[in-house]
Amino acid sequence: MSEASRHLAAEVARRRTFAIISHPDAGKTTLTEKLLLYGGAIHLAGSVKMRRNASRHTTSDWMELERQRGISITTSVLQFPYAGHHVNLLDTPGHNDFSEDTYRTLAAVDAAVMLIDSAKGVEPQTIKLFEVCRMRRIPIVTFMNKLDRAGQDPLDLMDEIERVLGIPCHPVTWPIGSGPDFRGVYDRWAKTLLSYERGPGHRGERVAPVEVASVDDPDFVSTIGAKAHTTLRDELDLLATAGNRFDRETFLAGGVTPVFFGSAINDFGVEPFLKRFLDLAPAPLPRKTATGEVDPLSPTFSGFVFKIQANMDPAHRDRIAFLRIVSGKFTRGMEVLNPRTGRTMKLAKPLQFLAQERTLIEEAWAGDILGLWDAGNLRIGDSLAEGPGIEFDGIPRFSPEFFNRVVMLDPAKRKQLKKGLNQLSEEGAVQVFLDPDRLERDPVLGAVGVLQFEVIQHRLRSEYGAEISYVRLPFTLARWVEGEGFDRTLFDDPPSVACLVDLEGRPLALFQSPWHLERAERENPSLRFIAAVQPGRAKATA
Repeated sequence: MSEASRHLAAEVARRRTFAIISHPDAGKTTLTEKLLLYGGAIHLAGSVKMRRNASRHTTSDWMELERQRGISITTSVLQFPYAGHHVNLLDTPGHNDFSEDTYRTLAAVDAAVMLIDSAKGVEPQTIKLFEVCRMRRIPIVTFMNKLDRAGQDPLDLMDEIERVLGIPCHPVTWPIGSGPDFRGVYDRWAKTLLSYERGPGHRGERVAPVEVASVDDPDFVSTIGAKAHTTLRDELDLLATAGNRFDRETFLAGGVTPVFFGSAINDFGVEPFLKRFLDLAPAPLPRKTATGEVDPLSPTFSGFVFKIQANMDPAHRDRIAFLRIVSGKFTRGMEVLNPRTGRTMKLAKPLQFLAQERTLIEEAWAGDILGLWDAGNLRIGDSLAEGPGIEFDGIPRFSPEFFNRVVMLDPAKRKQLKKGLNQLSEEGAVQVFLDPDRLERDPVLGAVGVLQFEVIQHRLRSEYGAEISYVRLPFTLARWVEGEGFDRTLFDDPPSVACLVDLEGRPLALFQSPWHLERAERENPSLRFIAAVQPGRAKATA
């Protein structure tokens, strides 16, 4: 093995790229901040509960509306070193209305942390995101949060995960009590006790785990109390005899989830969890192309665009394409080929991130996330590589479920509106459809959640100076239409069916109900009604 190959292998082995999935209000953004705190990337974590102090917003929520609403609206890229690893953490939107952005982000990770509120258990958005991870065979590590508050019995929590999500649980740590009786967690693997101390003076302290020679050690019993010790002993015996075994290969295939307990807002159990997670999570994995797999240790640089974000820096009206490096080494100024366009491009301004903050870099490796300055040439799902023959599986856009017609409040701002909608569509924030008879007047917006419309309205006003209002449309389904013999004029049937085109000229139909879609399919057997398409590629994907 050459020196260059050894260096590449060493750098790739250090990389860990993961996302956190959860239902809103499970504590995802707070956990993210604490991970950054332990990684040395920030010095003061601004949890969501502290939003009244304007100087302490969470680092990962960089958009103005995120800070106003106290929710994550867009994916943030957060990179930091920890214990010899180079960590790429993708902080995804927790709100269901932005699940498509989360879906795209999960295409770029090698592992995921599933965050569960111990009082609420498995919630709807967690189920949806878990299914995406399962489909992509992403290994999942579970963190049971808010153990310092009254919550469900830990055995019941694990039973719910196994019953609802269908994945076996293996607890690595186990809670001692909960709510007001919470005493800490016992590490079943390391045989250590992490004690929980209440009070503001203890919040944020790095509590060192204490080795436990035996669960029946008198010092251990006196530390947690006799009653808590009896309960713990019974539960540990039950887990030893009836619990699921941990097998690393099964975990990496998404067949078992290690479980940890703690409290993110109190920094309890977070750093031990981070250490163990980085040991468990895989280094960068191979990725599929149309002709086979690309190994991360291949010397040829390659990667794919999974996200585009406009106006991260309002002062410069920039546009950044987020690239997951799949293989090889990246060097600033290198030329790469985009197989979708057939053109080469020079990557002269590569960036790495801490949310809105960015740093110009000279090199990066497989597993890293890069930001590329983009003048509008890249699309979500684009592949970039040093040579020809590498094109990764695309990232589809799904049919929206809510539709609004845009009403322009100031006709003099039509140029700004067009630019804004084009850019926001390209970054995946919304889908824009046009009536061929009306050209670009009164565009129709499609979204998977109604809150997306509020975000678009806010961003058009603040970033592009275009004021709009909406007219709600009665449709609930959209399908792209393919096949010979499609005649839009005969197909149109307001108010039940409307025929439009997307910004790439592909025809699609909006339906008022599933019944109207089923009728169209029945009456038009030669046509295909497609639920997902790949941006920038001519054919629908599913």
